[in-house]
This record gives sequence, C-alpha cells and structure tokens, in this order.
Amino acid sequence: MLIDSKLVDIFFCADEFCKDFSKTLAGAQLRSDNSKKSRNKPCKLSESEVITILIAFHLGGYRNLKHFYTQYVQVHLTNEFPETVSYNRFVELQQKALLPMVIFLKMVRLGSCTGISIVDATALRVCNNKRIFNHKVFDGIAQRGKSTMGYFFGFKLHLVINDKGEILNFVITPGNVDDREPLKNRDFLKKIFGKLFADKGYIGQELFKHLFINGIQLVTGIKRNMKNCLMSINDKILLRKRSIIETINDELKNICQIEHSRHRSFGNFLTNLISGLLAYSFLPKKPSIKYDVEPTYGQLALF
Repeated sequence: MLIDSKLVDIFFCADEFCKDFSKTLAGAQLRSDNSKKSRNKPCKLSESEVITILIAFHLGGYRNLKHFYTQYVQVHLTNEFPETVSYNRFVELQQKALLPMVIFLKMVRLGSCTGISIVDATALRVCNNKRIFNHKVFDGIAQRGKSTMGYFFGFKLHLVINDKGEILNFVITPGNVDDREPLKNRDFLKKIFGKLFADKGYIGQELFKHLFINGIQLVTGIKRNMKNCLMSINDKILLRKRSIIETINDELKNICQIEHSRHRSFGNFLTNLISGLLAYSFLPKKPSIKYDVEPTYGQLALF
C-alpha cells in the first residue's frame, strides 16, 4: 500500500510541526493565578500520531475510518503505534487535532505561486437531494447550490493551484455562494501573482479590474453572446490545460475521499476535509502542466 512507504515521512513532517506548534502555543497561553493543580495527563496517542493516522487513512484506499483504525492500524501497525486508544476516544482526539492540521496545511504543505495559477470550485455534497428536508447534521450551515452536474446540498471548495498541481490556497463556502465571491477577498489570493486561469463562470468586468489592480490577470474563455478578444497563443493553450484542476478535484474526491455523506457533526466534516487535503499534498505524483521556455523565440512550448 502507498501508506506503508510514506508513513515515516508523514509522521516526521507532522511531528516536527507539532513540536514547534506546541512551543508557540504554550508561550501564548494565559496562565491562571489559582493555586489548584491542573491535571495534564498526556494521551497515549500524540497529536502527530493522530494526524499521521488521518492522513494515512486518506491514502490507504479505505472508505470507512472505523474499519481502517480497528482492522488495519490496531492490527497491522502495532509496531508504529504501540499504544492505541479506542475508536471512540480517537474520534475525540481527531477533533482536538483539527487546529494543528489547519495550520500545518496552511503554513507548511501549500505550494508556491509560479506566475501561472488556476482557480475552480467543486461541490461537496453532504446528502442526497431526496434527503435534504430530513437532513439535520448541517441544518442552517449547508445550502443548496447548483453546479455543472445539477443541484446539490452542501458546500463548495474553492481551490487555487499552480502549474505543478500543488494547492496554493483554499476556502470553504456554503453551496449557494457565487464562485467569484472568494476572489474578491484579498487574503484568498494574497500570494498569487501573474496570470490566473478560470472557466466562463468567473467572467466579470469588475472582478477583472479588481484583480488587475492587485497584479493578477484573469484569463477566461468567452461566452457565445460576447465579442471576441485577442489572446496570445500561449494563453489559449494554457486555458485549454485548465482542465487539470478537474483532475485534481477528482483525485481529492475519489482517492483522498474528501466527500461523503456519513458525517455526524460539522467538526467531523472539517477534520475529514483538511486531512484529505493534507493527504493530497503527500501524493508522490500530481497532475501538472509540462512546458519549457525556448530561449531563441521566448515562447512556451507545451507538451
């Protein structure tokens, strides 16, 4: 399995981050003046071990976390995790590990911008459309939205990637939020520069001006009722290559399993999503655009 060869690397990265995070968090915590001693008994599983197990689950091909933990981790990974806890306790620990995982993903595992970026939004369904009115877990949080595959009930995951297939940033919104709305937030595109390729759903004159002022050129296709515009051959080819983000969305859903309808709380949904994005960052091979710059003509040669 893929997780067997990557388990040590994943644990090393997670453990090094958790050590630095614990030191930073301990220095920022407020201390009470009470003379009562507080019980601070360490857990059998550390935060780095919990994060490693969650990432390994998304890379292991299992569809159910309980089966993976009870039938694989507690049976075949006893040397790597000698002191495991019960599954119910592990569910509690993964909720506590959510904050370190988010910071680990945001600060360590995201890629760097190369000047060529692609943005897209994908639907995260939390239940079947027939069960919308009976659904209680995400009542008041998830919303009905519409994608190219039809109506859905859930959330939207907005992704920005580079030409190497690395995730540059992400944001989660309810399903009824417009795809262009996160681009208006400067924090979402804080580290993005150069050209940003998107589909026709991101067309907007005000949005183009807003991004252009901030050093980002939005490149999209045109609709049938729009006038044609001049575009370089390189931009046309790169716009066609924009479909790699659809491949990444497919890998996130079918390999890293960020989408399913078995959530029992919003915290569990976030934990599953963040650990799935972390698992994608550890994939050895990601969808990418291969190109080379010819020094003679200064043109992009794409393959």
